[in-house]
Parts: sequence; C-alpha cells; structure tokens
Amino acid sequence: MTGVWQVAAAALQRAHELGCSHAWFREDQVRTAGLLLRDANVVSTQDATDTGFSVRVVHDGAWGFAAGVDVTISSAVAVVEQAVAIAKAVAVGGRHGEPAEEPGYGDVSWVGPCAVDPFGVPEDERVALLADWSGRLLGAPRVAHVMAKLVLVRENKFYADLAGTTATQERVRIHPQVLAFGDGATLRSCGPPTARGWEYVTGTGWDWDSELAEMPSQLAAKTSATPVEPGRYDLVIEPSNLWLTVHETIGHATELDRALGYETSYAGTTFVSPEHVGALRYGSAHLSVTADRTAEHSLATIGYDDEGVAAQSWPLIDQGVLVGLQFDRHTARLFGAERSNGCSYAESGLHVPISRMPNVSVQPSPGGPDTAELIAAVEDGIHIAGADSWSIDASRQNFQFTAQRCHRIRHGQLAEPLRDVAYTGVTTAFWGSLDGTGGPGTYQVFGADLCGKGQPVQAAAVSHGSPSVLVRQIQVINTGGGS
Repeated sequence: MTGVWQVAAAALQRAHELGCSHAWFREDQVRTAGLLLRDANVVSTQDATDTGFSVRVVHDGAWGFAAGVDVTISSAVAVVEQAVAIAKAVAVGGRHGEPAEEPGYGDVSWVGPCAVDPFGVPEDERVALLADWSGRLLGAPRVAHVMAKLVLVRENKFYADLAGTTATQERVRIHPQVLAFGDGATLRSCGPPTARGWEYVTGTGWDWDSELAEMPSQLAAKTSATPVEPGRYDLVIEPSNLWLTVHETIGHATELDRALGYETSYAGTTFVSPEHVGALRYGSAHLSVTADRTAEHSLATIGYDDEGVAAQSWPLIDQGVLVGLQFDRHTARLFGAERSNGCSYAESGLHVPISRMPNVSVQPSPGGPDTAELIAAVEDGIHIAGADSWSIDASRQNFQFTAQRCHRIRHGQLAEPLRDVAYTGVTTAFWGSLDGTGGPGTYQVFGADLCGKGQPVQAAAVSHGSPSVLVRQIQVINTGGGS
C-alpha cells in the first residue's frame, strides 16, 4: 500500500515539474467524539473522523489550492494539476506575489501533551462520568434540570513542502461542560476546553469536584440576585470572564488579514492598521499581551503551522503600546516582515489555510496583587466572573459582555449578588482604564474551541490566559430592564 509520504513526494515532484516556486502538501485526519446528557440520560452521541488532503501552490506569483479525499498518487497528482490551473486563472486578475521565506526543517514530529488518550476510554465510562456529575447537581434543591456535554478532538496532521520540511503532528483537546437550570436562571461551569487528555476530568488541570459542589449555591444566588442599577462602576474581572474580552477586542483585532481587508464580510475588519504598530496606545501601561503558539496545554499550540512555519511566541502589546500583529506567510510579505509568525491553519484537509489566532494572553504583574487585594481597592464596583454572551461591532471597537456571576463591591468587600449585568465600552478606552493587573497567582487560561472565521467558515480552537484585573469607571447596563 502506498503511504502518505510517497503520495506527498509524488505531488511535490509534479508541482516542481510544473514550475511552482512553492508547494505544500497536507493530509489531516480529525476525529471528533461528543456526548450530550439531559438530567443524567444520554440524548446524543457521535464519533466521526474527517479525512482529506490538499495541495497549495505558488506559480508565477499566483496562488492556487485544490483538495481531495482519495489519498493516492494519481489523485494527488491530479489535485496538483488542478491547483496549478487555478493559480494560472488567478494570475489573470493579478499576481499576489511570493510568500515570506521559511527554511526547511527536514523530517520532524510533534505530539501535544496527553497522558491518557480519551478515545481509549470506553464510551460507557464517559457516560458514567457525566451522569455522576449531573446527579450531584440534580440532588440540590434549587436545580431543576442539568445538561452535561463532552467534546473530544484528535487532530493528526501530515505536512510536506518543497522547502524540505516533512512534519507529522498530533494534538488532542477535551471540553467538558455542565449547565444547571432552576427558577428561570442558568449557570454554566467555567472549566475551559484544554489541550490535554482524559486526565483533565480526573483531577489534572481543573478542580471539577469543587466547581460542581459550588454550582448549586451559585445558581441559587443568581435566581435571587438584585437587578443592577445602570451606571459607571469600577470592575474587578476574573480570567474566567476576561478571556472572551481578550479574544474579541485584542485577539481578532490584531489579525493582519483583517487590517488589510482580507477578512471583512463574515465577521468584520478591525480598527487596527499596519501603521499602528509601534505607535497605537492600545491601553494603559498595565497592559502587556503575548501571542504564543508554544504554550503548554493551550488550544492553538502546535509544532509547525499549515505553511511549515515553526511555532513561536511574540509580543502584541507592550506596556499599553501595540508592538505586533498576527500573520501567515502571505500577509507577512505584504507587511514587510522577514518571516511569518506561524498563524496559518485550516480546519481540515479540505480547507484552504487562512491566518488564525494564536494563543493570546494578558500577562500578570510580577509580584502583583491577588484578587482579594484588587477588590479591596474598590469603593463602589462590581466583581465579574464567568463568560456569557457578547457582541462587538464590525471594527472590533464597540462591545458588550455579560457574565455568569456578578457581585456588588462595597467599601472593598464583596456584597450582594447582581443580575442582568453587562459592561460596555470602546476597546482602547476600556483597556486604557486598566488600573491594575493581578499577580501570577491570579493567572488562569480559558478559551474557545469553536472560533469561526473565513468564507466558507472554518472553526479553530484558541486559548487565552489572563490575571484578574481592575478597570475603572466602566459603563454597566441592565440587560433585563430591571431596576
């Protein structure tokens, strides 16, 4: 049987014969398993593998892409010829130019951390875990119903290019989630998706027992909470909520393809432009943000991206000033960068790679305060935890975010729970109001495993770390009309 190595070699040889200056071959096998339980009873299960391969070429300064599912030499050669034909057709409308250079790395491999393969755990054991979690909550007096979900994903990638890189990679991610319902309120667990194995649900990386034990009282507090009075408040925001604000106002806003107008109609552009690098005051001096494709257990971490670029870490914002952007090999050339910072990713072997977000994280303050000390610095404010709904305009400026749990802060102490809380603002003004970042002890990593971008839309997973923060005089509105 012909292996994928031989298929890739034949494809790249044909691309070379046809005069391509660059060619990339990629095969992806993405296995996804899911479980959904309602009140401890199984509602649905799934376990499917999506397999495909693709070839991307640069021919006479124009780019072409084609894909297939039959991983054979004859099929791969035909796909190469189709990609070259597309590049020639694209050239009629204008050439896009050569990509930024990246050296060949030879034969390399990368495997993400996974102590216990979750796909090796029998399905009845997975069901039993979610049923046990559900039963703990259903036994509480204020909990009427429970939904429990589990998503497992394993990506196996094979990559080869004309520069001499041949890479095999594997990464696993897992996302358990529990929702409790009662008295018209909903509370969702905060345990994030993560790049780990089954060990994540048995005690490594998140304290599920403690969170489940706290959820009934948190739900009860939510059902009897006082409606928030609209106005301006000092906010202490925990990482479980702030990660989504980081994702929408910094992560997407600093994607170079948006700044150049390549990503527009699906999810908007950005107020950031390439000329802002080194000049734009994005926030206060407390704000430093790092982009990272190497952080352990983070969802966007990989060894090499889908253009053969080695994973790396770089600053996006340094003490409030924008100092970097995210780009792939095409947009790097347009930006004038010597090389890509490794942001190329495709959802599957059948999708064209596009520039996707790395792990984007706000850095803690060395020796900074804990969350209680941040709260103590607030005379009249609101404590916010757990991400919920959000909205943001097409230029990544005007936004609104809600939360799972909110409490009033009075004279430096947590007071009564609040409901119907949403904080709003403009990106640079909000981050300009940042008056304190917590120390390393407050730093936590959360994230999204279904971030959509592109047309046709592609999903990607990405993590965001942050400390607890204090932002001053932020507008808060009441989403329920209560007073």
